[in-house]
Amino acid sequence: MVTAVSVASRRDLKVFIELPYRLHRHNPAFVPPLRIDEWAKFNPKKNPFYQHGRIDPILAKRGHEIVGRIASIDDDNHNRTHGDNTGFFGFFEAVDDEVAETLFAEVEARARASGRAALRGPLNPSMNDGAGFQIDAFESAPFVMMPQNPPAYPEYAEAAGYRKIKDLYAWRFFALEGIGERLARLADRVRKRQQFTVRPADMRNFADELGRLKTVYGEAWEKNWGQVRYTDAEFEHLGSELKLIVDPELVLFLEVDDEVAGVALAIPDINQVFQRFNGRLLPFGIFHLLRRKQIINRARLPILGVLPKFRNRGFELVLIDEIARRGLARGILEGELSWILEDNDGINKPIRATGAQIYKTYRLYQKPL
Repeated sequence: MVTAVSVASRRDLKVFIELPYRLHRHNPAFVPPLRIDEWAKFNPKKNPFYQHGRIDPILAKRGHEIVGRIASIDDDNHNRTHGDNTGFFGFFEAVDDEVAETLFAEVEARARASGRAALRGPLNPSMNDGAGFQIDAFESAPFVMMPQNPPAYPEYAEAAGYRKIKDLYAWRFFALEGIGERLARLADRVRKRQQFTVRPADMRNFADELGRLKTVYGEAWEKNWGQVRYTDAEFEHLGSELKLIVDPELVLFLEVDDEVAGVALAIPDINQVFQRFNGRLLPFGIFHLLRRKQIINRARLPILGVLPKFRNRGFELVLIDEIARRGLARGILEGELSWILEDNDGINKPIRATGAQIYKTYRLYQKPL
């Protein structure tokens, strides 16, 4: 018999956090996240999500064995922004269908008790974090800050009555050299028709640059399905994380008449380093981090946006081209642009024109309550 119990102590939380490392340790595509980061996600003093939401971790037990986990999530900002009455689930792990059924039943009961009309997920804990169940390309290790899961997890959700509400695409540039000529030709056409400049981030004025990035991010993504603006605290928290790993030459601002019109931010795929140690910096993780420039040869582009009044001018192509050129100069041979809503034609069409391919899809599920 499987039972679901709330995480009630630090010891319980440790078990909750450690479960994925145990379940997936034999999967060669599994990238163990840093444990220090996982602990921070469930610390209200360190995770600004708790300023407008709640995360309630739950464990599944079969006898004395821990066999699964899930979190019941409530996000006041989401429901206020979209006029929804939706609860969320995330941080899902289960060893079999019986465990999954028990966990889903538990989060559904909690959402109903809170008066929610539907349950959506997985979100870890919001759309600004890891979102969706991976539904393909399971042999491929995730890029930095992207989730991963076994093939059975979306099957468990569907068996429990959840249905697709939105797909999120991950586009991959399999070999940047291979698309360089085609992309450059398209971008050059834009350069000949438009007057603009592209510059890298000035890390000496990081706070100002972060403010510009936040402004464009907020306006460019405001109308996206499910999007909730970062709070000031959340964006500052994101900035503090990015500052440790970004290359300023891969953080680009496209300006028209000294006004920022678009941004592109690529992150060196630190997962290539994390995959070499089991979520711990000590004793050998530091060694790999010091060698990261020798190890990392791919990057993820999580932010590519153009302000609404500057769209349909091809600026997205220019930003991708600039990122590709600068990345190649730094030994970056592969790239992922993720995630993009399946129906965001304004971004998907220019990406497809570069020769990139959708190689991985993440699916968000929802169930009425």
